[in-house]
Amino acid sequence: MARYTGPVCKLCRREGVKLFLKGEKCYTDKCPVTRRPYPPGQHGQGRRKLSEYGIQLREKQKARRTYGVLEGQFRRYLEWASKRPGVTGEMLLRYLERRLDNVVYRLGLASSRAEARQLVRHGHFEVNGRRVDIPSYLVKVGDEIRVRESSRAKARFKEMANTPARNVPGWLEAHPETLSGRVVRWPNRDEIDAPVQEQLIIEFYSR
Repeated sequence: MARYTGPVCKLCRREGVKLFLKGEKCYTDKCPVTRRPYPPGQHGQGRRKLSEYGIQLREKQKARRTYGVLEGQFRRYLEWASKRPGVTGEMLLRYLERRLDNVVYRLGLASSRAEARQLVRHGHFEVNGRRVDIPSYLVKVGDEIRVRESSRAKARFKEMANTPARNVPGWLEAHPETLSGRVVRWPNRDEIDAPVQEQLIIEFYSR
């Protein structure tokens, strides 16, 4: 499957906001968004006024890049969200938050969504006692996510067990000492810290 493999810090600089794609580096002074707060490229520092379409496009790209999904996947989540009762934009973000790779990241079991995606693909996690290696797997309320017993001896997971989880949202219950967590309810909008205005994304696809 096609996947962006270039420097992820350029994506943050292009959107002009931290998307926390690089793990711990994003929290330090070495973050390129802090050091060079302008888009990459030869004309990055030039002034440019975005059109209404451009503003909506940037919000859509920001959401896609934050969660690391392709355009086809993103459209599918939007289609599902539009069929559910409630605000479509919030439902879209809720679907994205329910992805297993995102939940692993939110629980503090990975330093970034990209690392979480890789760890899930390599089969290091189980949901309700069953091995799941699909990053896009959608968790449900009551699901328990944990590192598999055979993977806990690895140095990376030992380090995580001794590191407190960072900003675990209220809709998740984290247990760092056992490298596990549980989905206690669906997330509210104020618990989703993705730096996007979802209404602009809906307007983009409604054109």
